[in-house]
Amino acid sequence: MTTDTTDVRAAALRTLDRLVGTWTVSNPDGLAGEVRYEWMDGGNWLVQSVDLRGEEPTRGVEYVGWDEDAGELRSHFFGAGGEHLEYTYRIEGDLLTIWFGGTDSPARFEGRFGADGTVNDGAWRWPGGGYASTMTRAG
Repeated sequence: MTTDTTDVRAAALRTLDRLVGTWTVSNPDGLAGEVRYEWMDGGNWLVQSVDLRGEEPTRGVEYVGWDEDAGELRSHFFGAGGEHLEYTYRIEGDLLTIWFGGTDSPARFEGRFGADGTVNDGAWRWPGGGYASTMTRAG
């Protein structure tokens, strides 16, 4: 990696700092649970642990890091049920966008951080569906 590439990578990874910590997740339809983001030693991967209850419980771990070929923050989610899903992350200002797959996907989460950064309120949307989701910082 060149110095320029290293700088771009480091800057992109640092945008994820505001996710670090434990968050409670909820919505009006009964989704409830907790996610925890923490940096892996070395700071190259943000690791998310997921434990959500509701109509479709979700448990698993996600690794978010810089994909040099795509020039994006990409992730790999490994679910307790054996699923492996890929996402693309981007934080610009107070907007967190997570695409299912690449940025050309119609399936995405868009959520805004509140002024103090302790709440992210948004929704997953895809053709024909979606659901609201609120993350509140727990610690």
